Amino acid sequence: MVKFKLYFDFISNQQEQNDLFDRLIFEKEHQTSGYYNLPYDHRAIEDSINYMKHNDDIIRSLKYIVIIGIGGSSLGLKAIDTMLYHLSNRNGISIKFLEHTDPLKIQKSLDKVELKNTLFIVISKSGMTIETTSLMKYCINRYNLLESSNKKRLLVITDLDSLLDKWAKSQDIYSIKIDGNIGGRFSVLSSVGITPLMLLGYNVDFILKGARNFQDSFLRRSEEHILQKALFIANSNSTMPMNILFSYSSSFRDFNYWYVQLWGESLGKINKDSKKMGLTPISLIGSIDQHSFLQLILEGKRDKTITFLGINKDKYNDIVIPNVELSGLDSTNFVNNIPFSRLLATQQLATMSVLQEEGIPTDSIQLDLLNEENVGSLIMYYELLTSSVGCIFNINTYNQPAVERGKRFLYKMLS
Repeated sequence: MVKFKLYFDFISNQQEQNDLFDRLIFEKEHQTSGYYNLPYDHRAIEDSINYMKHNDDIIRSLKYIVIIGIGGSSLGLKAIDTMLYHLSNRNGISIKFLEHTDPLKIQKSLDKVELKNTLFIVISKSGMTIETTSLMKYCINRYNLLESSNKKRLLVITDLDSLLDKWAKSQDIYSIKIDGNIGGRFSVLSSVGITPLMLLGYNVDFILKGARNFQDSFLRRSEEHILQKALFIANSNSTMPMNILFSYSSSFRDFNYWYVQLWGESLGKINKDSKKMGLTPISLIGSIDQHSFLQLILEGKRDKTITFLGINKDKYNDIVIPNVELSGLDSTNFVNNIPFSRLLATQQLATMSVLQEEGIPTDSIQLDLLNEENVGSLIMYYELLTSSVGCIFNINTYNQPAVERGKRFLYKMLS
């Protein structure tokens, strides 16, 4: 179960909420983005199962999976694996991400990786993302992946009939296709995420079930907090343009990175009235960032809203702070014999309380367990929230024209 609570004063305007809901239904029905359909579509699971059946000899030998992709092609997958890595059904395969053109990072990521026990998965909607194709070329050259005996060590996940898909077909390399109207940052519930997650042993049916159940609940108008939060932060964007996700577990670190891309790339746009729109996402991890950012939030400019993300401490086995008394440090003894999870949860509560006392808008998301179903719900929550704000801003939430401009400049400078 995932619980949501708004702590700011929301002046209820039912007509605004109804209008916003209708715009989201319009997007869904007119296939503005295909992500709405992913929790109900079994194609990703079927394609993954078919791949695994046809490549059982490769799967059984796996020690490493190397993901070659950037941004939406890797962040969602990395976020889910980091959140669920503790589960007993997660197998021992090590997953590595080639998403950076830093040569030092490339060498470090591929250290100890051998062809005989590795699957390279190239993920790109078109194959024209220069970082991805450059890294793919490096791996092809380093591991001789185009030799006939090695081609089964390479898997491509891309749009149907993309240039990358056509190249894979010409080279007799296995290719899994996704629909073209699913943007990269909204694609984690497609084969982009489902196939690698299945290879890692996760129950992907439960991930999709969590997303499906949450979207169904939203469609029944049982998740009005999404519409209320979207209206509040979108209508306050001129005075509070920064949105902080303050997550109280290191398991959420990569989820925070996924949120930053989803929020920033989706909402930073020029709207239909030629007005520049956007909300700046900020990623914080508690309790670490209480000591680096809380001062700014409390006594700096009041231009931020904060979402707290946490896990129910009572559901996890824990280690306890020992009853050790240190001379001269007696004032720290009040935490002796307290579980670390209770300390972390109390730190979150204390931070929330002091912010609310100062009148800073906050809301919270609390997971009772960090499992596949709850993670699916969390993914769908943020995708629906992003779409809601995009509708209010009157923008195209799903394109990225400024990113494409940057790619064109890179081409000119290196050509």
